[in-house]
Amino acid sequence: MQLILDESKEVLKVGDTVIVVETKDGNICASAGIDVSNVCGDESFVGLLPIDPDQEADKIRVSLKKITGKDAAVIISDTQGRPFRSGAIGVAIGVSGMKPLWKRAGERDLYGYELKSSIIATADEAASAASLLMGQADEGIPVVVIRGSRYLKGEGSSKDLLREKEKDLFRS
Repeated sequence: MQLILDESKEVLKVGDTVIVVETKDGNICASAGIDVSNVCGDESFVGLLPIDPDQEADKIRVSLKKITGKDAAVIISDTQGRPFRSGAIGVAIGVSGMKPLWKRAGERDLYGYELKSSIIATADEAASAASLLMGQADEGIPVVVIRGSRYLKGEGSSKDLLREKEKDLFRS
């Protein structure tokens, strides 16, 4: 419990089996993202989220470019539950080389209708797709390469995915 508090900026909800917090970098998640699954050793060893996931994604991207000569976007993901749906999915907690949101308002759909408010969380969608391949148990797949996905190249931050406090349903 102390480690969860140490890794948190704010406690938002305490339930029978879960504590929901805002982590120091602004993500809202259970147990500050602290996990014992897929961590070698007994349960006294835990996995923590990176202090600055965007910076870590950028370091990986720079290293990959040096090794391969290719400039690929990098997403660091974590598995999280969702407040309005059952089951956990992969979400982007760090990004480099991409804009994590694609604002499609003003574009046309297949039938010519103008999109009014479509904002696609492309980094979260990619993280969730990769999570299916990486698995949650003993698959042992730490990296997934996604080819052919549409996203906006450029510099962005995983912070772009975070909802403003005023619109955050845990706080309202």
